[in-house]
Amino acid sequence: MPPKKITHDDNFAHSVLAWFDAHGRHDLPWQQAPTPYRVWVSEIMLQQTQVGTVIPYFQRFMARFPDIAALATADTDQVLHLWTGLGYYARARNLHRTAQIVYSELGGEFPRSVDGLMTLAGIGQSTAGAIAALGMGIRAPILDGNVKRVLTRFFAIAGWPEQTTTKNRLWELAESLTPTARVADYTQAMMDLGATLCTRSKPACANCPLQLDCAAYRSGDIASFPGKKPKRALPVKRVAMFVLLDENGSVLLEKRPPSGIWGSLYSLPESAETDTPEEVCGISVAGLAHTILPVIKHTFSHYHLLITPRVLKLSRPKGGVADSNDRVWYPLDHTLEIGLAAPVRKLLTGLANSLG
Repeated sequence: MPPKKITHDDNFAHSVLAWFDAHGRHDLPWQQAPTPYRVWVSEIMLQQTQVGTVIPYFQRFMARFPDIAALATADTDQVLHLWTGLGYYARARNLHRTAQIVYSELGGEFPRSVDGLMTLAGIGQSTAGAIAALGMGIRAPILDGNVKRVLTRFFAIAGWPEQTTTKNRLWELAESLTPTARVADYTQAMMDLGATLCTRSKPACANCPLQLDCAAYRSGDIASFPGKKPKRALPVKRVAMFVLLDENGSVLLEKRPPSGIWGSLYSLPESAETDTPEEVCGISVAGLAHTILPVIKHTFSHYHLLITPRVLKLSRPKGGVADSNDRVWYPLDHTLEIGLAAPVRKLLTGLANSLG
């Protein structure tokens, strides 16, 4: 049965909380025994990533790093290994850096204010608000993608939400609507509304507690809110990736620089498509069979990457190349715990399956 609809005399937060009590999500793993640490990790993982994807990653992460000390003292490769496949790897690097600062410089305790939290790597205003509200019970507004969608529709706010004037207006509304009581529940409720009812497509307006006062619903133009990001064509970059496979079923991987795309992750040696393995890896491959696999397309937020995998089987490691700080011979069974770029892991898994 749909929840009771609000009238114009009802309070926004009261209606949202009443809906949450009956229909909200109460069993998410980071809601169990919430701490600033657990909430922080979950919020970083949830940035641009859906709850269903995050849950198993969060559970594995907590099992390995149950507290700030465990994460701060971990090796970067271990952190990135557990993040592999979740994407946006700068989040993991910032997570590790912030853990080290909180552990070594702040006595293991997070700052207890939004401004203080925002001084830490990877924590913006909305994430800081979520940590404060959900992990500390401090009144602080949030403005993640779900909340933006609810507010732009309820108030019929035109424009792309990331435009400065539009975002400033949404922050004003988020601040004014956030109650002083039950802050954690209200914060979770607003995220739940956007995630489960006020969805991007086919919103379940019939079940929404805000339906009767929703300006977009009353106008019959829900699809216009929130406004769309201006479209632009993404450039295309082409690279070759060299899969140098040794007689033990391992491939040569190189650690990427700490900043930039796939920072600190391990990836296959890559270069322009016209370069040779000798030029890229410094390994003699004369006379070896050379197989070119189908092109892999990987899309980032600002460009498309087309990868041409070139497989060469070595009878033994050539040229004296051995494991080092920036190069490893990686077993195709993934037993070595290092962070891998997602398309590289997918490519290596497919290669392992094809080899039996």
